[in-house]
Amino acid sequence: MTAPATILFDGVCNLCNGFVQFVIQRDAPGHFRFASLQSAAGQALLAEHGLRLGPAGPETVMLVERGRIFTHSTAVLRIARQLGGPWALLYAFIVVPKPLRDAAYRFVARHRYQWFGQREACMLPTPELRQRFLA
Repeated sequence: MTAPATILFDGVCNLCNGFVQFVIQRDAPGHFRFASLQSAAGQALLAEHGLRLGPAGPETVMLVERGRIFTHSTAVLRIARQLGGPWALLYAFIVVPKPLRDAAYRFVARHRYQWFGQREACMLPTPELRQRFLA
């Protein structure tokens, strides 16, 4: 098994929380760890990579994998590839030029609160999943 990777996500976004639940259900080996971008652990990982949240707050899912950080559509495609099965086939979209992929990603991200809503606070993992979430 490869070293664990960390998915950083917007902890108050319903779409992002749904994506995390989707990954958890399909990541039987437990390859992925998770941290809300609003959490201390998420902020520390960003700082470690010379990044910080902009004034608009979280605008992308991020993947920290093997010492590198991936954002926007690249992060999502790399996550899908690691899930295996039919989800790995989505990685074929990596051939689409990044500006086009990211434009579609940003369109959804810009409307995610309007379309999917948001929470008052970050999700709390169940006791069974707690070890997969960075505090």
